[in-house]
Amino acid sequence: MTNPPEPPYRIGHGYDLHRLEPLAPDGPGRPFVLGGVRFDHPLGPVGHSDGDAVYHAVTDAILGALGQADIGELFPDTDPGHEAADSSEFVREAASRMHACGFALGNLDITVVCERPKIASRKAELIANIAKLLDCDRNRVNLKGKTHEEVDAIGEGRAIEVHAVVLLLRREV
Repeated sequence: MTNPPEPPYRIGHGYDLHRLEPLAPDGPGRPFVLGGVRFDHPLGPVGHSDGDAVYHAVTDAILGALGQADIGELFPDTDPGHEAADSSEFVREAASRMHACGFALGNLDITVVCERPKIASRKAELIANIAKLLDCDRNRVNLKGKTHEEVDAIGEGRAIEVHAVVLLLRREV
């Protein structure tokens, strides 16, 4: 039996969750950065890299669509070289792999789930940063902010989660 031809598109889902803690020196939280945008917030993500949950979810969505290793395999938290790393490096690597495999971004849909900080006023900045890293028009990137209605760790402001869904399209040669 032969394999069917490679489809002209691929879909991937990325997910990330980070516990939020007080910032240093009062706790292990890193500065609160989402999509490359720094927010003034008393709590920050606990993580090996900079803890940018948006960039982490986007990276995993692209890698998942390609059927490749996930962010934890490519950038393990056991590697001291990734300590406090700027997560834009992870997105750049995923984008490079996407292009090398002959794909371009069709669209990307991101949902950020946290009680605070509110992201609505900074949404355009996040979208611009993501579009620049993925070398695409801003209209191909969508981002929404949701709350957990004060339910569980996310709703209590002790965590943040991000979902990203990506559609990759085979480039015309």
